[in-house]
Amino acid sequence: MRARPIQFNAANGSWRAASMPGFTPHQKHWLTLGGSLTAHLRMLGAVEVRVTREAVGLPWPDEREALKLASRERAWIREVVLAVDGVPCVAAHSVTPLNASVGVWQGIRRLRARPLAELLYGDVSVTRSTLSSRRINARHPLYELGAAQVSGCLPHGFVARRSVFERQQSPLMVTECLLPAFWERLTRNVDLETEAVVGGVSSNTQARGKSCHIAYSGHSQENRSRESRSTCA
Repeated sequence: MRARPIQFNAANGSWRAASMPGFTPHQKHWLTLGGSLTAHLRMLGAVEVRVTREAVGLPWPDEREALKLASRERAWIREVVLAVDGVPCVAAHSVTPLNASVGVWQGIRRLRARPLAELLYGDVSVTRSTLSSRRINARHPLYELGAAQVSGCLPHGFVARRSVFERQQSPLMVTECLLPAFWERLTRNVDLETEAVVGGVSSNTQARGKSCHIAYSGHSQENRSRESRSTCA
């Protein structure tokens, strides 16, 4: 994949290229993190791709606008869940014009349970737009995809990101909804790392007879609760 101008823009409507002020530092980091999301998730555990839908259908209105499609133009749609150690962490929705799905992007029809990253990265003919992000509430169809993967209380909303990949002037849009379990796993990993650091320093302090102070450098408890906040009936 190489950097050059792209004619399709993922930032439209409520999708912003710049992170919203209310996002926490962790959210801003993951919503703007380039490269393969699947590869990044593998740093957290074993990743499994679960295909939930592959079909011809109508793109969402904001997708149609971004991809410059006609009002009733059909597209190839692929929806998957990325699970880490068996727990759903990301709900992803990909769409490309129907003619591209049997042409430039025909590989998307043959992926099965393989990650989309296999088509995108390492190919110098593919370019990518800037990542855009927003909060998703129940009025957006992406919310339903995310909610289907949440056990227990549903959140008021999700945070999501999207970008457009272009090959030979044909677009493929990928939208990724980051689920509460993803943020919970990040928080748990940070806590474990912090405990390990604190434990190691405490042992060294006792051995040296000195006192040390460890400052938590992750996001605040308030921010952590905002990332995973949910509501119950």
